Amino acid sequence: MDIDLRRLRYFVAVAEELHFGRAAERLHIAQPALSRQVQALEEHLGVQLFHRNRRGTGLTSAGSLLFKEAPQLLGASDALVRRVAAAAGGAPRFTIGFMPGITVTSAVRALAATRPGLEVRLLRTGWDDQVEVLRDGRADVSIVRLPVDPSDLDMLPLFTEPRVAILPADHALASRETLGVAELAGDHLLQDPNAVPEWRDVAKELRTGARTAVPPIHSVEEKLELVAAGVGICVIPRSTANFYTRPDVSVVPVRDIGPSKVCLAWMATRNSPVIRHFTELASSLTPPVPA
Repeated sequence: MDIDLRRLRYFVAVAEELHFGRAAERLHIAQPALSRQVQALEEHLGVQLFHRNRRGTGLTSAGSLLFKEAPQLLGASDALVRRVAAAAGGAPRFTIGFMPGITVTSAVRALAATRPGLEVRLLRTGWDDQVEVLRDGRADVSIVRLPVDPSDLDMLPLFTEPRVAILPADHALASRETLGVAELAGDHLLQDPNAVPEWRDVAKELRTGARTAVPPIHSVEEKLELVAAGVGICVIPRSTANFYTRPDVSVVPVRDIGPSKVCLAWMATRNSPVIRHFTELASSLTPPVPA
Protein backbone atom coordinates (compact mmCIF):
# COMPACT_ATOMS: atom_id res chain seq x y z
CA MET A 1 0.00 0.00 0.00
CA ASP A 2 1.49 3.33 -1.12
CA ILE A 3 1.07 6.47 1.02
CA ASP A 4 0.68 9.91 -0.54
CA LEU A 5 3.49 11.90 1.08
CA ARG A 6 1.66 15.19 0.58
CA ARG A 7 -1.29 13.88 2.58
CA LEU A 8 1.10 12.53 5.19
CA ARG A 9 2.64 15.99 5.59
CA TYR A 10 -0.85 17.43 6.03
CA PHE A 11 -1.60 14.82 8.67
CA VAL A 12 1.61 15.69 10.58
CA ALA A 13 0.71 19.39 10.57
CA VAL A 14 -2.72 18.65 12.06
CA ALA A 15 -1.22 16.23 14.58
CA GLU A 16 1.27 18.89 15.71
CA GLU A 17 -1.34 21.63 16.01
CA LEU A 18 -4.30 19.43 17.05
CA HIS A 19 -6.39 22.06 15.32
CA PHE A 20 -7.44 21.95 11.65
CA GLY A 21 -7.75 25.72 11.36
CA ARG A 22 -4.24 26.46 12.64
CA ALA A 23 -2.78 23.64 10.56
CA ALA A 24 -4.49 24.94 7.43
CA GLU A 25 -3.17 28.44 8.09
CA ARG A 26 0.34 27.04 8.57
CA LEU A 27 0.11 25.04 5.34
CA HIS A 28 -1.42 27.99 3.42
CA ILE A 29 -4.42 25.99 2.25
CA ALA A 30 -8.15 26.23 2.95
CA GLN A 31 -9.41 24.33 5.97
CA PRO A 32 -12.05 22.34 3.99
CA ALA A 33 -9.34 21.21 1.56
CA LEU A 34 -7.13 20.09 4.46
CA SER A 35 -10.02 18.17 6.02
CA ARG A 36 -10.69 16.40 2.72
CA GLN A 37 -7.04 15.40 2.35
CA VAL A 38 -6.86 13.98 5.87
CA GLN A 39 -10.14 12.14 5.34
CA ALA A 40 -8.77 10.70 2.08
CA LEU A 41 -5.69 9.48 3.97
CA GLU A 42 -7.91 7.84 6.59
CA GLU A 43 -9.96 6.12 3.90
CA HIS A 44 -6.80 4.96 2.14
CA LEU A 45 -5.40 3.47 5.36
CA GLY A 46 -8.77 2.17 6.52
CA VAL A 47 -8.40 3.71 9.99
CA GLN A 48 -9.53 6.78 11.90
CA LEU A 49 -6.59 9.06 12.73
CA PHE A 50 -8.31 11.81 14.72
CA HIS A 51 -11.08 12.14 17.27
CA ARG A 52 -13.16 15.20 16.39
CA ASN A 53 -15.72 16.58 18.84
CA ARG A 54 -16.79 19.81 20.53
CA ARG A 55 -13.86 19.59 22.94
CA GLY A 56 -11.33 19.67 20.10
CA THR A 57 -9.18 17.37 18.00
CA GLY A 58 -7.15 14.47 19.33
CA LEU A 59 -5.17 11.55 17.96
CA THR A 60 -6.54 8.03 17.97
CA SER A 61 -4.20 5.15 18.83
CA ALA A 62 -3.65 4.60 15.10
CA GLY A 63 -3.03 8.32 14.63
CA SER A 64 -0.52 8.36 17.48
CA LEU A 65 1.42 5.51 15.89
CA LEU A 66 1.43 7.20 12.48
CA PHE A 67 2.51 10.50 14.06
CA LYS A 68 5.43 8.74 15.73
CA GLU A 69 6.59 7.00 12.54
CA ALA A 70 5.79 9.64 9.89
CA PRO A 71 8.80 11.95 10.49
CA GLN A 72 11.23 9.14 9.69
CA LEU A 73 9.47 8.40 6.39
CA LEU A 74 9.21 12.07 5.44
CA GLY A 75 12.81 12.71 6.47
CA ALA A 76 14.04 9.82 4.35
CA SER A 77 12.10 11.18 1.39
CA ASP A 78 13.56 14.67 1.85
CA ALA A 79 17.05 13.24 2.24
CA LEU A 80 16.72 11.23 -0.98
CA VAL A 81 15.55 14.29 -2.91
CA ARG A 82 18.51 16.32 -1.61
CA ARG A 83 21.03 13.61 -2.51
CA VAL A 84 19.58 13.16 -6.00
CA ALA A 85 19.68 16.93 -6.57
CA ALA A 86 23.27 17.06 -5.33
CA ALA A 87 24.26 14.18 -7.62
CA ALA A 88 22.83 16.04 -10.61
CA GLY A 89 24.77 19.16 -9.70
CA GLY A 90 28.20 17.87 -10.75
CA ALA A 91 30.99 17.24 -8.23
CA PRO A 92 30.09 14.96 -5.29
CA ARG A 93 29.38 16.79 -2.07
CA PHE A 94 29.83 15.81 1.58
CA THR A 95 28.31 17.92 4.35
CA ILE A 96 29.47 17.77 7.97
CA GLY A 97 27.24 19.13 10.72
CA PHE A 98 28.84 20.35 13.94
CA MET A 99 27.76 21.89 17.22
CA PRO A 100 29.07 25.26 18.55
CA GLY A 101 32.45 25.02 20.23
CA ILE A 102 33.53 21.90 18.31
CA THR A 103 36.46 22.41 15.93
CA VAL A 104 36.44 20.07 12.93
CA THR A 105 39.30 21.60 10.95
CA SER A 106 41.73 18.65 11.20
CA ALA A 107 39.23 16.06 9.99
CA VAL A 108 37.93 18.33 7.20
CA ARG A 109 41.44 19.03 5.91
CA ALA A 110 42.31 15.34 6.02
CA LEU A 111 39.16 14.42 4.08
CA ALA A 112 39.77 17.11 1.46
CA ALA A 113 43.40 16.03 1.05
CA THR A 114 42.57 12.36 0.50
CA ARG A 115 39.54 13.00 -1.74
CA PRO A 116 40.45 15.99 -3.95
CA GLY A 117 37.35 15.64 -6.14
CA LEU A 118 34.97 15.90 -3.19
CA GLU A 119 33.29 19.18 -2.26
CA VAL A 120 33.29 19.32 1.56
CA ARG A 121 30.79 21.62 3.23
CA LEU A 122 30.18 22.52 6.88
CA LEU A 123 26.82 23.08 8.57
CA ARG A 124 26.56 24.67 12.01
CA THR A 125 23.80 22.99 14.02
CA GLY A 126 22.05 23.55 17.36
CA TRP A 127 20.48 21.42 20.09
CA ASP A 128 17.16 21.26 18.24
CA ASP A 129 18.47 20.09 14.85
CA GLN A 130 21.84 18.39 15.36
CA VAL A 131 20.43 15.00 14.31
CA GLU A 132 17.51 16.28 12.23
CA VAL A 133 20.05 17.50 9.65
CA LEU A 134 20.87 13.81 9.11
CA ARG A 135 17.27 12.68 8.83
CA ASP A 136 16.29 15.37 6.33
CA GLY A 137 19.46 15.02 4.26
CA ARG A 138 21.07 18.40 4.96
CA ALA A 139 24.18 16.66 6.34
CA ASP A 140 25.89 13.34 5.68
CA VAL A 141 27.42 13.14 9.15
CA SER A 142 26.96 15.28 12.25
CA ILE A 143 29.23 15.82 15.23
CA VAL A 144 26.74 15.89 18.08
CA ARG A 145 26.61 16.48 21.80
CA LEU A 146 24.66 13.89 23.78
CA PRO A 147 21.92 13.30 24.63
CA VAL A 148 20.23 12.79 21.26
CA ASP A 149 17.55 10.40 20.01
CA PRO A 150 19.67 7.45 18.80
CA SER A 151 16.93 5.69 16.84
CA ASP A 152 17.93 5.04 13.20
CA LEU A 153 21.46 6.38 13.85
CA ASP A 154 24.93 4.87 14.05
CA MET A 155 27.26 6.73 16.41
CA LEU A 156 30.97 6.76 17.16
CA PRO A 157 32.10 8.24 20.52
CA LEU A 158 34.82 10.87 20.00
CA PHE A 159 35.65 12.60 23.28
CA THR A 160 34.30 14.17 26.45
CA GLU A 161 34.90 17.60 27.94
CA PRO A 162 33.92 19.36 31.17
CA ARG A 163 30.79 21.45 31.48
CA VAL A 164 30.67 24.82 33.22
CA ALA A 165 28.01 27.02 34.79
CA ILE A 166 27.18 30.32 33.10
CA LEU A 167 26.07 32.93 35.66
CA PRO A 168 25.14 36.61 35.46
CA ALA A 169 28.21 38.74 36.17
CA ASP A 170 26.57 40.07 39.35
CA HIS A 171 25.66 36.62 40.69
CA ALA A 172 26.86 35.90 44.24
CA LEU A 173 28.97 32.97 42.97
CA ALA A 174 30.30 34.64 39.82
CA SER A 175 33.79 35.23 41.22
CA ARG A 176 34.31 31.68 42.47
CA GLU A 177 37.07 29.58 40.88
CA THR A 178 34.93 26.43 41.17
CA LEU A 179 31.66 25.46 42.82
CA GLY A 180 29.50 22.45 43.63
CA VAL A 181 26.16 21.87 41.96
CA ALA A 182 24.35 22.01 45.32
CA GLU A 183 25.30 25.70 45.50
CA LEU A 184 23.14 26.28 42.41
CA ALA A 185 20.08 24.56 43.90
CA GLY A 186 18.31 27.88 44.38
CA ASP A 187 18.84 29.11 40.81
CA HIS A 188 16.55 28.83 37.79
CA LEU A 189 18.00 26.59 35.06
CA LEU A 190 17.38 27.79 31.50
CA GLN A 191 17.28 24.30 29.98
CA ASP A 192 15.65 20.92 30.38
CA PRO A 193 16.43 19.67 33.93
CA ASN A 194 17.08 16.21 32.49
CA ALA A 195 20.04 17.68 30.63
CA VAL A 196 21.64 18.44 34.01
CA PRO A 197 20.41 15.61 36.28
CA GLU A 198 22.80 16.65 39.06
CA TRP A 199 21.00 20.02 39.29
CA ARG A 200 17.59 18.39 38.83
CA ASP A 201 18.12 16.20 41.88
CA VAL A 202 18.81 19.14 44.24
CA ALA A 203 16.86 22.01 42.67
CA LYS A 204 14.67 23.87 45.15
CA GLU A 205 12.18 25.02 42.51
CA LEU A 206 11.54 21.41 41.46
CA ARG A 207 11.05 20.22 45.04
CA THR A 208 8.60 23.03 45.81
CA GLY A 209 6.77 22.98 42.48
CA ALA A 210 7.74 26.60 41.86
CA ARG A 211 9.52 26.02 38.54
CA THR A 212 8.27 28.23 35.72
CA ALA A 213 8.24 27.15 32.11
CA VAL A 214 11.42 27.72 30.12
CA PRO A 215 10.66 29.26 26.71
CA PRO A 216 12.15 27.54 23.66
CA ILE A 217 15.79 28.58 23.29
CA HIS A 218 17.27 27.89 19.87
CA SER A 219 20.85 29.11 20.18
CA VAL A 220 23.69 29.70 22.61
CA GLU A 221 23.38 33.42 21.92
CA GLU A 222 19.77 33.46 23.15
CA LYS A 223 20.74 31.49 26.25
CA LEU A 224 23.54 33.92 27.12
CA GLU A 225 21.24 36.91 26.64
CA LEU A 226 18.80 35.45 29.16
CA VAL A 227 21.60 34.71 31.63
CA ALA A 228 22.99 38.23 31.29
CA ALA A 229 19.49 39.62 31.90
CA GLY A 230 19.32 37.74 35.19
CA VAL A 231 16.56 35.36 34.09
CA GLY A 232 18.51 32.25 35.15
CA ILE A 233 21.65 30.20 34.68
CA CYS A 234 22.75 27.50 32.26
CA VAL A 235 25.29 24.70 32.04
CA ILE A 236 27.20 24.32 28.77
CA PRO A 237 30.37 22.60 27.49
CA ARG A 238 33.61 24.41 28.32
CA SER A 239 34.59 24.84 24.66
CA THR A 240 31.26 26.50 23.89
CA ALA A 241 31.76 28.90 26.80
CA ASN A 242 35.26 29.70 25.51
CA PHE A 243 33.84 30.44 22.06
CA TYR A 244 31.13 32.81 23.31
CA THR A 245 32.93 35.15 25.71
CA ARG A 246 31.16 38.28 26.95
CA PRO A 247 31.71 40.60 29.94
CA ASP A 248 28.21 40.43 31.42
CA VAL A 249 28.31 36.70 32.23
CA SER A 250 30.75 34.62 34.26
CA VAL A 251 32.01 31.11 33.54
CA VAL A 252 32.55 28.93 36.62
CA PRO A 253 33.66 25.26 36.53
CA VAL A 254 31.36 22.87 38.43
CA ARG A 255 33.13 20.04 40.23
CA ASP A 256 30.32 17.49 40.33
CA ILE A 257 28.51 17.77 36.99
CA GLY A 258 29.11 15.07 34.37
CA PRO A 259 31.03 15.92 31.18
CA SER A 260 29.68 16.73 27.75
CA LYS A 261 29.93 13.66 25.48
CA VAL A 262 30.68 14.25 21.80
CA CYS A 263 29.95 11.66 19.10
CA LEU A 264 29.97 11.37 15.34
CA ALA A 265 26.52 10.37 14.07
CA TRP A 266 25.16 9.25 10.70
CA MET A 267 22.08 7.47 9.40
CA ALA A 268 22.24 3.71 9.99
CA THR A 269 20.74 3.12 6.55
CA ARG A 270 23.65 4.85 4.84
CA ASN A 271 26.91 2.98 4.37
CA SER A 272 28.78 5.06 1.81
CA PRO A 273 32.58 4.77 1.40
CA VAL A 274 32.97 8.47 2.24
CA ILE A 275 31.12 8.10 5.53
CA ARG A 276 33.23 5.08 6.43
CA HIS A 277 36.36 7.03 5.54
CA PHE A 278 35.31 10.03 7.62
CA THR A 279 34.64 7.88 10.67
CA GLU A 280 38.32 6.91 10.53
CA LEU A 281 39.45 10.51 10.15
CA ALA A 282 37.22 11.71 12.97
CA SER A 283 39.62 10.15 15.47
CA SER A 284 41.75 13.27 14.90
CA LEU A 285 39.11 15.30 16.73
CA THR A 286 40.28 15.72 20.28
CA PRO A 287 38.94 17.65 23.29
CA PRO A 288 39.53 21.38 22.96
CA VAL A 289 42.43 22.85 24.87
CA PRO A 290 41.16 24.98 27.80
CA ALA A 291 41.37 28.70 27.19
